[in-house]
Amino acid sequence: MAQYKLAFLGTGNMGGALVAAAANGGHGAECILANRTPQKAFELARQYGCAVAETNVQAAQQAEYIMLGVKPQMMAGLLAEIAPVLQKRKAEADPFCLVSMAAGLSVARLAEMAGVECPIVRIMPNTPCAIGKGMTLVVKNESASEAQAQEVCALLAAAGEFDRIDESLMDAGSVISGCVGAWVQMFMEGLADGAVEAGIPRLKAQKYAAGAVMGAAALALESGRHPGQLKDEVCSPAGSTIAGVHALERAGLRGAAMDAVAAAFARTKEMGKK
Repeated sequence: MAQYKLAFLGTGNMGGALVAAAANGGHGAECILANRTPQKAFELARQYGCAVAETNVQAAQQAEYIMLGVKPQMMAGLLAEIAPVLQKRKAEADPFCLVSMAAGLSVARLAEMAGVECPIVRIMPNTPCAIGKGMTLVVKNESASEAQAQEVCALLAAAGEFDRIDESLMDAGSVISGCVGAWVQMFMEGLADGAVEAGIPRLKAQKYAAGAVMGAAALALESGRHPGQLKDEVCSPAGSTIAGVHALERAGLRGAAMDAVAAAFARTKEMGKK
């Protein structure tokens, strides 16, 4: 039987964020970590009270849920590396479940790469998982039980919100949940730069920009009102907000946002074909 609940194979930005979420939920001691740069795994383990394996194979041998935390282009190599472990565990009826966080790779493609029929849960998290503000999309294959999918979510519950979605919508959904954070950081940086130009000190400008974006997002979620309605409520006749709206429309803000989603969606589908 598995000694640990979660084995993290890869502890980069995303894997590290989920290690933090697991530990914040009280599961640090149930995690074993492996990374091609061992020092990164050791530092995370020391911070969150996890165990460390010398290799991916050793980690995969010891956990019920094997978290595949590598980039899509590295997934085939990782699964080939641990395939003998998976085959042996299946032959010995030692239960395990693969959990992928790689963009673009369907559960069918992951099973093909693994070379063994086994439970697979596919999640698409984002980096705010590290502070409990994440949005993670979840699908599973037919070999994975509902209980396994639910346990993955429970073990990582401190990451934030989890949402089950049809896999046909996973790539598009993951663009919104996973990529938008980077784009919003760019937007906030631009807002802060504008505030600095207007005379606000840099640290205050960054704080005000981030606070305003966070508040606007919370209002949209909690009120359930359409973003256009919330925008209109702030735009007084001949006011400063509508003047800024006009400037953003001249610059093509909404069209650029749509183009960004379309470009990221196309790239995600492209990665899944390799």
